[in-house]
Amino acid sequence: MKTIEESVINAMDGEDKNLYPYIPYILQDLCEFGASPEIIINLIKKHKSDFEKLKILDLGSGKGAVSIKIAKEFKCHCSGIDAVKEFVDESIIKAKEYNVEKYCEFEAGDIRTKIFNKTKYDIIILGAIGPVFGDYYSTITRLKKCLLSDGLIIVDDSYLDENSNFSHSQIEKKSNIINQIANAEMRIIDEAIISKEQIKESNKNIFNKIRRRCEELIKKEPKNRLLFESYIKNQENENEVLEQKVICSTMVIGKI
Repeated sequence: MKTIEESVINAMDGEDKNLYPYIPYILQDLCEFGASPEIIINLIKKHKSDFEKLKILDLGSGKGAVSIKIAKEFKCHCSGIDAVKEFVDESIIKAKEYNVEKYCEFEAGDIRTKIFNKTKYDIIILGAIGPVFGDYYSTITRLKKCLLSDGLIIVDDSYLDENSNFSHSQIEKKSNIINQIANAEMRIIDEAIISKEQIKESNKNIFNKIRRRCEELIKKEPKNRLLFESYIKNQENENEVLEQKVICSTMVIGKI
């Protein structure tokens, strides 16, 4: 199993775990850098009701953007877990700014171990962090133990078109994902495809802020120049993949 540092860096499209201590600095200008809260809110509206009674678990919650906006919209209970303590601290502050602190709770830690005492959720969200337990079968199998009988898992991720010749170590074809989910006795019941225009606009905004902070770090710590330059390059490469090579989707997964 990857270390928590490796998992976080991989989720942030990096390769070197030595970047981990710098992530709060590099992402300090970004409140949202994963799944779209608006897309997830619309999917919840389609597939759930009695919104105020919902119990939601946001895994890899970042700075809390998804949980906070869901709580603001529905007045329901949202729990977020993230490995980066600084992100959790910001989530708590932001929840107060949005006047939803009574609906939200955030904690720092490794979601792969924190999950074991989490039960009876209506919805679990995996927002752009990938199948954290290794693959989709293992991840869905583990998470469904934390759901109510009619619970849903909402996953923001990307996949390859069935006819694509492109290969990527962390991105699969949709048919493979469907098969793994089916083997876990669940299925995709809905999906929101994110347009290329939305992806490009979001990537441009995020990349410019990340590059500026990495360039500041290069000046502050020239001995680590290669570390920060490599991260900038990784971001450029991943943006190209997201914009040209794959399909970006938010999937709703329910029990068979």
